[in-house]
Amino acid sequence: MALFRRENTVLHYEEHGSGFPVLLFAPGGMRSAAAFWENGEWNPVAALAPHFRVIAMDQRNAGRSTAPITSDDGWHTYTDDHIALLDHLGIDKTHLLGGCIGGPYCMGVIERAPERVAAAVLQQSIGNDGGNRELFFAMFDQWANGLREAMPSVSEDTWRSFRANMFDKPFLYNVSPELVAACPTPLLVLMGNDPYHPESISREIARLAPDARLVERWKDAEQDGTAATVVEFLKTHTP
Repeated sequence: MALFRRENTVLHYEEHGSGFPVLLFAPGGMRSAAAFWENGEWNPVAALAPHFRVIAMDQRNAGRSTAPITSDDGWHTYTDDHIALLDHLGIDKTHLLGGCIGGPYCMGVIERAPERVAAAVLQQSIGNDGGNRELFFAMFDQWANGLREAMPSVSEDTWRSFRANMFDKPFLYNVSPELVAACPTPLLVLMGNDPYHPESISREIARLAPDARLVERWKDAEQDGTAATVVEFLKTHTP
């Protein structure tokens, strides 16, 4: 696993395969790290590496990546990391694939630099369905509790501000329905079906986006051909 240092942030990432790049944002909520792919419904690292240059990363303060915590941290902070990593790797244009929290991560990069994203796969994206905010607050707090001892200088007000910046917002948390409705990027939406990954969010993304395909049944990877579906989609939209 390689590392990329950016100011006081250290991002760990790994590369597999060759060809047109695919940047992966793993599931795991605030603990999003490359290792989470190994125990998911399917492993895009293994499935995509024969066809693409696959980059899997640990998000800041997850896995082996580290970073300071400030009250201004939020989705834009992660997007800064993602764009900086692409720059570091010399990647001008890429595919994106995000599971869980990776859905908003994908849309954050698309919002910031749409010209750099050829296509994106959103796998059971998280989102605010109007009744699940406390689940995400609790998830954030559980992650933060694991960091508090190593970061005694971070105040409770700072943690609360960071949490609100992340999860006290509507829809996809970091982008609006209007942004999705104007999204120029082809999207493949693998539907969610639980409180953390609401079906309604997946359906709304697919309804709003001008060039989106919704896949309702995909979690049985062998039976449903998930890997083949994703590979075909990404190959179709590879420049």
